[in-house]
Amino acid sequence: MVHYLARLQNATRKYWDKSALNTIDGESFTYGQMATQVEKFHLFFDKIGLKKGDHIALCARNGARWGMTYVAVNTYETVIVPILADFTYESIENLVHHSDSIALFTGADKWAKLNIKNMPNVKFVMDIDTWTLLYSSEDEIVRVWENVDKLLAEKYPDGFGPDDVVYPTDNMDDLAVINYTSGSTGNPKGVMLTYRNFCATIEYSQENRPTSDKNKMVSMLPMAHMYGLVTEFIYPLCNGTSVYWLGKTPTPSLLMRAFQEVKPYQLITVPLVIEKIFKSKIKPILDKPIVKLAVKIPGINNLIFKKIHDGLMSAFGGNVSEIILGGAPVNPEVEKWFQKIKLPYMVGYGMTEATPLLAYVSNKDYVPGSCGKAVTCATVRIDSDDPEHIAGEIQAKGDNICIGYYKNPEASENAFTEDGYLRTGDLGIIDADGNIFIKGRSKSLILGPSGQNIYPEEVEAVVNNQPYVLESVVVDRASKLVALVYLDEEAMAEDGLDTEDIADVPDRIRILSNKVLPNYSQLMKVEVVEHPFEKTPKLSIKRFLYK
Repeated sequence: MVHYLARLQNATRKYWDKSALNTIDGESFTYGQMATQVEKFHLFFDKIGLKKGDHIALCARNGARWGMTYVAVNTYETVIVPILADFTYESIENLVHHSDSIALFTGADKWAKLNIKNMPNVKFVMDIDTWTLLYSSEDEIVRVWENVDKLLAEKYPDGFGPDDVVYPTDNMDDLAVINYTSGSTGNPKGVMLTYRNFCATIEYSQENRPTSDKNKMVSMLPMAHMYGLVTEFIYPLCNGTSVYWLGKTPTPSLLMRAFQEVKPYQLITVPLVIEKIFKSKIKPILDKPIVKLAVKIPGINNLIFKKIHDGLMSAFGGNVSEIILGGAPVNPEVEKWFQKIKLPYMVGYGMTEATPLLAYVSNKDYVPGSCGKAVTCATVRIDSDDPEHIAGEIQAKGDNICIGYYKNPEASENAFTEDGYLRTGDLGIIDADGNIFIKGRSKSLILGPSGQNIYPEEVEAVVNNQPYVLESVVVDRASKLVALVYLDEEAMAEDGLDTEDIADVPDRIRILSNKVLPNYSQLMKVEVVEHPFEKTPKLSIKRFLYK
């Protein structure tokens, strides 16, 4: 197995003057500039006494300097603790303290609302946007940072160049990252990931979806989440690909402009984003009476589908060869249209504890409704007497699987089976060809009145396909199913619905859904919620908040 830091070292030397890290409408840095800044941090860390294995927290918005900070900490063999910038200030303080971090990189605006007294182990805080110290426990730390350029010149009198880039690779089983899956202030679950875990996923990615210095990547996902961190940043950077961050909240207009400017080679996102594009841009066209009629005519329908396909791919920049979706299933009805217009997409599967991939297959081999096949760096099994037909918990073991949770032995013990397989908490089946089909979360499973297994995600897929439904959550109330729905008020206004019509929408959703649903999963009621459902960093709905 090739160490990913060896890949990064070689890419940095080879593409020294090529663009590496970029913030759209902001700063851009070459591989050489990145490496030079990384070396400055290494000299600074060494001079102030930071040691291999010390913990450093990083809580800031995505951007080029976020990327350089990550590389600096990771290649110094200090353990990086990426914390989602959207967490509450109390959660950030709690996670910095719980992780035993002795340094924090963040933004000045965020630092202004944090209390250092709640992070007593922190020796310094640095502004990620300006590389200035916001706090220091010792005057010596300030003095060293002010003289870091002098330290670089003294060590490299002839200048720091490509041959000076040397990153450690004898650390496969050392801790590299602690990644918290939530901002919990109770007993946080910090997933412990080793260098080997990252090497396994990155090697698999290189072999199965190789990238190169000819490609560009638009990064849309949170860097403090493993899905974005590995697939949109570390893996492509190790192969000479230029990474472009949005630097701000990804609105549709910003995304589309970014796609046109960067022309990315692939898109990695969650189904919600693509489904929103489908509902806002494609479905209105397909719902036109003349188009509805035309798509039923052989030959004509293919022309329409091709036009929609070409228009969509052009909007994505024109160079996208694959759209990788993950984090949640795709609505089955929407997926049928994806197939008809030949969208080059696939749905993968993974989790933080798997760094993050567990299943993938190229879009050419993708089976609709599945989430690909098990990655070669892991063994995936179904805990069921009949894995092809009876859903059981998906379990995995391999080089990409985490070693447990930081300072949480109980959670670590419960996460694995007696023979060392990770319990994912997801329910699924595997067909004869190895394709994995997820049925839902084991914690979300609802037992029907006659003992039937009801997967709320499958019911929600039907509900979400009804007019005016943006998203839904199905809950069990006294053995009756109730759908909580968030409605598209803008669409209802455009269609001219009056107050009385709007009042009828929930019951129409129930009636239309029940026509499709089997008897044992019929909806008793549909209730409207006023705000979008709260979500996790990977945009999965926090089900536990809704009853």
